[in-house]
Amino acid sequence: EIIGLTICNDVTARSIEGENPLYLSQAKIYSGSTSIGPMITPMWEIEEVNDLGISAHIQRDTEMVWQAQTSLGALHRTFEDLVSYLFRCQVFPDGVILSTGTGIIPPLGISLQDGDVVTISVDKVGVLSNRVVGIPLNIHETTLKSGRNS
Repeated sequence: EIIGLTICNDVTARSIEGENPLYLSQAKIYSGSTSIGPMITPMWEIEEVNDLGISAHIQRDTEMVWQAQTSLGALHRTFEDLVSYLFRCQVFPDGVILSTGTGIIPPLGISLQDGDVVTISVDKVGVLSNRVVGIPLNIHETTLKSGRNS
């Protein structure tokens, strides 16, 4: 059962994914690469989920470097199909968040930079904005030096 909708920004390391589509899972596992929120809108408050518009943009300083719009109806698979597949071989006794993707992806020439602001908006669900923070190339070594374990 789908109880509600929220916004999920799961950033992909396109350089990894670009080497081989099978590497997609490895391209999405970095600390701080996913944000969710700002709230969950209950499904009973949404009349027609497929009519909900989605927009996304990347702002760099004062320049809008990319923006696009679509709707949930443009997704290639229905929510029901995605949920059916997710639960086919797994059990989630405490629930699960299913990130569907948006169908709108910046062109290959656009890469996120330190300080960029990524904003995703979904009608009747909300707006999620995140500032990009660059990390060291060897975050494990940096974490060990700082004494943090997580």
